[in-house]
Amino acid sequence: MNFTGLAKLVPESALLLDAESRRVYECDGLTAHRVMPGCVVLPETIEQVQSVCRYCYEHGIPVIARGAGTGLSGGAMPHARGVLLSLAKFNKIVSVDEIGKSAVVQPGVRNLAISEAVAHLGLYYAPDPSSQIACTIGGNVAENSGGVHCLKYGLTVNNVLSVKIVTIQGELLTIGGQALDTPGYDLLALINGSEGMLGIVVEVTVKLLVKPKVSRVILAAFDDLTKAGDSVAGIISAGIIPAGLEMMDQAGVRAVEDFVHAGYPINAAAILLCEVDGAEEEMQEELQEVAALLQQFGATEVRVARDLVESQLFWAGRKAAFPAVGRISPDYYCMDGTIPRKHLAEVLSGINELSKKHNLAVANVFHAGDGNLHPLILYDVTKEGELKRAEAFGSEILQLCLSMGGTITGEHGVGIEKINEMCIQFSQAELIQFHNLKKAFDDKQLLNPGKAIPTLNRCAEFGAMHVHQGKDAFPDLERF
Repeated sequence: MNFTGLAKLVPESALLLDAESRRVYECDGLTAHRVMPGCVVLPETIEQVQSVCRYCYEHGIPVIARGAGTGLSGGAMPHARGVLLSLAKFNKIVSVDEIGKSAVVQPGVRNLAISEAVAHLGLYYAPDPSSQIACTIGGNVAENSGGVHCLKYGLTVNNVLSVKIVTIQGELLTIGGQALDTPGYDLLALINGSEGMLGIVVEVTVKLLVKPKVSRVILAAFDDLTKAGDSVAGIISAGIIPAGLEMMDQAGVRAVEDFVHAGYPINAAAILLCEVDGAEEEMQEELQEVAALLQQFGATEVRVARDLVESQLFWAGRKAAFPAVGRISPDYYCMDGTIPRKHLAEVLSGINELSKKHNLAVANVFHAGDGNLHPLILYDVTKEGELKRAEAFGSEILQLCLSMGGTITGEHGVGIEKINEMCIQFSQAELIQFHNLKKAFDDKQLLNPGKAIPTLNRCAEFGAMHVHQGKDAFPDLERF
């Protein structure tokens, strides 16, 4: 590919062509898969993004947008003959509307930075993925990220009012607005979770919420996974919507406690973290109700955090689960399936059986309230065949989720990691409509090609569908 024309569109320092500089961008959080990008561009203005897109559209060059690179599904993995477009320099909070409770931010702004910037106003941004100290809003929109408080306050899609995107043709579009609803198709929901395949996010208007007056976390220990899983369904069935409802099995608890020293009971088969927030009287009433329910479902210990400091410590342990597991295994593979809450115990038992089948240990941490599982499969990439076994184990977990009426992702996206399992979840007709939708935005298939939506030919090779049309249905989809 000829990238020399890009030098006329951005400052010299914003175009990285040497191998040493490009290697920094060869993968995202899915480090098992790496590709050296053809070149890296770090634009500073929307106009530069538009110019780069126009150039790439004219010359048929793939474009992959990248935020902080904390994604776990390979969604930001580069293209060897394409442009890796980093939005790292778009890192400003443009404006804050205290009365309207919203903020306009650039895509490179860190998730946590928004809440920090408006804390003095008594406001905050609700979605809080575990990587919030590093992940960026543009990436959150691309993956429709969640977090430990998504049960009550929603995913990114529920907390974004509008986005500005640049299309591959270089057009700047504003989608959404301050109104609660607008005529026509809900394109804003479409952009959230589109994994950089429809447009490049260059500005986001997010909702801000008033901080709850008080909040408190309950820690419950269980001697049996089934009891812990049933208690989750029991809390929701009682009409209680906690701010957060998280669960960890014993392997996860022990890894976290050794790392964070959060006071978790390491001999428990599973622990549950439940946060209740609101006005003081309301919170106290719900605390008592939740504590009673947990004991009713067989909790061996129920501990209410003494104060905000201990509540934050309980959460610090959960949010440090991934690095904690990284201390006990050379490598781990983080999955992201979602199931109906009533099947939590059944699926956890199934995962343990799969662990024995593949001879690989697994630690389970998950957003129990909305059934979003994050099994962490432990392996060693230096041992021949272990990565392949880990990926096969992960695929079977996702297929187990589907068999229970679930889905293959809750917040991490599909990327390249789960593209084969898309062939199982969706029919041929559905996949054709997905491709038609992409072509409406990106007729040359240049934005993040090969991600998220499998070609029919790929599905035929995966053996999940009977495909008669093959490549002839979309002759241009295999181009890259």
